[in-house]
Amino acid sequence: MQSPHQKLGPSRRTLLLGAGAAAAAAATAAPAAAAPAAQAPPVSGPTEASQVVAPDNLSVPSPDDLPLTGGPDFPIGLFWPPHPYESTAKRFTEIADAGFDFVISGNYAGDGNIFQYQLDLARTAGLQMLISDDIQIRNMSRWFSISDQPTDFLTITPAEAREFYTRARDAYGPYSSLAGFNFYDEPGAGWYPTLAKALAVSRELAPHLLPYINLLPSDDPAYYNSFVDVVKPSLVSFDRYPLLSDGREDGNYFHNWAIVRDAALRGNVPAWVFIQTLAYNGHREPTAAELLWQINISLAYGAKGIQYFTYWTPEAARGEGFGPALITVDGKRTPRYAAAKNINNSWLHPVGRQLKPLVSESVVHANETPLPNGTVGFTPTDLVTGVTGSPTVIGTFRSRDAASTDRWLLVANRSHSAASRTTLTFNPAKVTGVDVFHPVSAKFGANRGSGLPVNLPAGGAQLLHLHTR
Repeated sequence: MQSPHQKLGPSRRTLLLGAGAAAAAAATAAPAAAAPAAQAPPVSGPTEASQVVAPDNLSVPSPDDLPLTGGPDFPIGLFWPPHPYESTAKRFTEIADAGFDFVISGNYAGDGNIFQYQLDLARTAGLQMLISDDIQIRNMSRWFSISDQPTDFLTITPAEAREFYTRARDAYGPYSSLAGFNFYDEPGAGWYPTLAKALAVSRELAPHLLPYINLLPSDDPAYYNSFVDVVKPSLVSFDRYPLLSDGREDGNYFHNWAIVRDAALRGNVPAWVFIQTLAYNGHREPTAAELLWQINISLAYGAKGIQYFTYWTPEAARGEGFGPALITVDGKRTPRYAAAKNINNSWLHPVGRQLKPLVSESVVHANETPLPNGTVGFTPTDLVTGVTGSPTVIGTFRSRDAASTDRWLLVANRSHSAASRTTLTFNPAKVTGVDVFHPVSAKFGANRGSGLPVNLPAGGAQLLHLHTR
């Protein structure tokens, strides 16, 4: 029976299941020479999450010490890359030129030799990869549960899980482009105990690799909070695609984002999101402004990583009625490739680098009536005393340094179809200066006066630095 969540977004689970099942046996090969109000997702898996806690003495590396989540650069990734026949140096350079940093494997790449070949291409292009290994990693995180009781149905022992992981690590570890492994896409909460054990194995055997899991869309906080509490993840990633047919928006998009934001803060880990790049059943083809809007709304809600669904277009036989993504089925660039390239290189990378080390403190909607479900309306603060003009979404951020009282505001246009004109007024007794970020120079410029007009294109945003006392 179809989950209600499959109606919210395309089933990436379907894509992953088909991504190389026929050829995945080669993933055991020896290493080559070094070179996305709904109900909560149904419980599906071996055990209720509430019945089993995370392993004892679990050592969880800081996200600051892992690929993609660590370092100063804001991670921009893609799902559904070029298929094996189009896995060429030219295609991987095309990905890097568009401002992407990492690739989640898929699109019929399931063979271990193909993974190694793609890792080599990624290394040359300056990209990183999260490998979706159906034989080694999925055997310990999806196809079987991990149990100390060998008589349990469809289980492997912890020792067997370590053996599976060791094989994958040794096969792909020689490639510096390996960022980590994709353990499970869109799990039900019943899989959390096994995922906790699988991540413990990963952290035991390769603490330098990112254990990646992407969650379903949901309007139930328990789904995400349990994930944080039980699995102890290195990040909280989810997919929800808000651009519906006939110009409509998903009415619970902001609600879902607010829940994910809270869960990520609860776990002190980054929040990542997928953005919609294509039309499919019940969803429309995004404009360039709608790509930008999804990104900036996500930044305002505290996103520390952006992922595109999809890069290459899934073929018609997969179902879901997929339209062209950034690259068509037959390898041609669409206008969304050029839009993504411009957004990634001229805006997202520079502004993301500023936002990545900051902590999301609040997110409010100003001048919007009625407020969307799950959102908080603007009320004056001791720093920002007024917001007038067009509907605006404002994310407030603070430094990790508790001694700093400065704040940063990401002011995002609420509209993806019209420009906005908004004026922010600041408390001169608290705010000594306001700097405006300029992405071309990647520097802040000083602004004079207690009121600041913010004029934004459709889907646009501006980053402000508030100096305080």
